[in-house]
Amino acid sequence: MAAFDLFFLLLVVVSLGTLATALVAGCRRQRNRALQILRNLGAGALAYLTVVALVGITAPQRVLRVGQPWCFDDWCLSVESVRRTPAPPRVRYQVSLRVFSRARRVSQSAKGAWVYLIDAQGHRYPPEPDGSAVPLDVRLAPGESVRTSRSFCMPAGATPVGLITGHGPAWLPALIIADEASLFHKRTFVQLE
Repeated sequence: MAAFDLFFLLLVVVSLGTLATALVAGCRRQRNRALQILRNLGAGALAYLTVVALVGITAPQRVLRVGQPWCFDDWCLSVESVRRTPAPPRVRYQVSLRVFSRARRVSQSAKGAWVYLIDAQGHRYPPEPDGSAVPLDVRLAPGESVRTSRSFCMPAGATPVGLITGHGPAWLPALIIADEASLFHKRTFVQLE
């Protein structure tokens, strides 16, 4: 867990405590005090979101190559190969993936892990359903690795840029300073071509 993740969790706890304080003040009929506490909390939240956005705007975009691991803590994914097959009026991309754990002591999974292909305009293309494919959020023992694949279809005229991935609720990383998925941060992706 990164320092900014811990800072975000600390701010959540402080915010909940501040809301509880405002609620107690409101119950004691100290309306002005409660409103002042809420205004200060709002100003603090706005300042925090401004920092998240400014860091996101100024942060460089990371572009990974095929075979290069993309890790979230100890859970990693890498694109092993890409096969492009024309299927007019679409193009099919068969992407071979390796999901692996760098953990040394604990089993883990990336709950809600997902992948999309993106094109030059930023449109996302989900993988085609495949009930036989190994799920991305499979539980991995320490150091374990599994191979799987995903098939994507894009319109023939779309210019593919790469593959993006993530896990968990999509809104949460958007609120963490310097996270690859934070507000206005250019998405990290694996370049396919």
